[in-house]
Amino acid sequence: MSVPEPEPAPEPKIQTIEELRRYLHDGLQLEHATLPPYLTALYSLHPGKNSDAWHVIRVVAVEEMLHLTLVANVLNAVGGTPDLTRTNFVPDYPSYLPCGPDYFKVHLRPFSPEALDTFLKIEKPAQAPTEEDRFVPVDWAALGLTSDGAAPPAAKLAELEESGTVLGLVPGEPTTRFLSIGEFYEEIIRGINHLEDQARKAGKTIFTGDPARQVTPEYFYSGGGDVIVVTGRDTAVAALTLVAEQGEGLYGGIYDSQDEIAHYYRFQQLELGRYYQKGDDPGDPSGPEVNVDWDAVYPVKPDIKLADLTDDPQIHAAATEFNQSYATFLTNVNLAYNGQPDLLLKAVWEMFRIRDSMNRLIRNPLTGHPGANAGPTFEL
Repeated sequence: MSVPEPEPAPEPKIQTIEELRRYLHDGLQLEHATLPPYLTALYSLHPGKNSDAWHVIRVVAVEEMLHLTLVANVLNAVGGTPDLTRTNFVPDYPSYLPCGPDYFKVHLRPFSPEALDTFLKIEKPAQAPTEEDRFVPVDWAALGLTSDGAAPPAAKLAELEESGTVLGLVPGEPTTRFLSIGEFYEEIIRGINHLEDQARKAGKTIFTGDPARQVTPEYFYSGGGDVIVVTGRDTAVAALTLVAEQGEGLYGGIYDSQDEIAHYYRFQQLELGRYYQKGDDPGDPSGPEVNVDWDAVYPVKPDIKLADLTDDPQIHAAATEFNQSYATFLTNVNLAYNGQPDLLLKAVWEMFRIRDSMNRLIRNPLTGHPGANAGPTFEL
């Protein structure tokens, strides 16, 4: 019996080192885009209440910083330059992210069943059943961006790509998006393998970055996964695989390759009311009860903007101060990724120190918006 020839590997979309760096830049923006929603929900919790939810969201937020760092290490390793301070790096919320066959809006809002549903969608495992299913045409009408479903003009497409209003688009092909964040990273890994294979044929490598720009483990501690120093193909693939696994789980399982509970299942514990423990099946946790008090939350006005605060000058000033503090946080992270890794420890500490600034917003009712409190706008 003749053995059928294996199907050739699909041609990756990434064909040049410049395209690889563009994908990795988009990865930085994608990873960061989850932080403002997580932090807003985290600090909307009443002090001393909802300890289970507090712990889950805080751990995930710190691990998103780990993901940001891993992507930056890969980008530096291939000779790129991380830039977290470029215009529109922080998206204008609500922003769109892929979720299986659909897009969904990511809002800035307090901890609530709706917020938890969004977090589950962000981290949802979604592996394409076929190669063709990895990419999905963008339904512009469903996004409310065109009336007839046709793609916006080229200039508008470029603006949407640059602004981060719609994330998960295929770089250079803004009418197409990835099925999931996991598929986005799968494409980057394919691109790395393709470009490194081509380089090695010529006796070269794509990993030409300065090793001194790598963030090493002593500069970041998350308690849920380690920083991977990227020195070549194997470590680059390991870093990006960890990013995808830690969100979605290893092959859809509860745990990632470092035996930590994936983000999707951490959040699912809050939904199902129990912690996972070893031996559990996905969707059926059997550990201790998880207690959630949906009422012990400050009623932050969703997707609040500075323009909503004109009747409250002191709150407006506090929101402006917060935005400046957050910009400083991103600046320090950017410096850490560009040769000053010791600044990362300070930056991660600052991410939680801005709690005081957020509290000055979240605990204050808004004039002209009955039943709603102020909140961070993340308008940088």
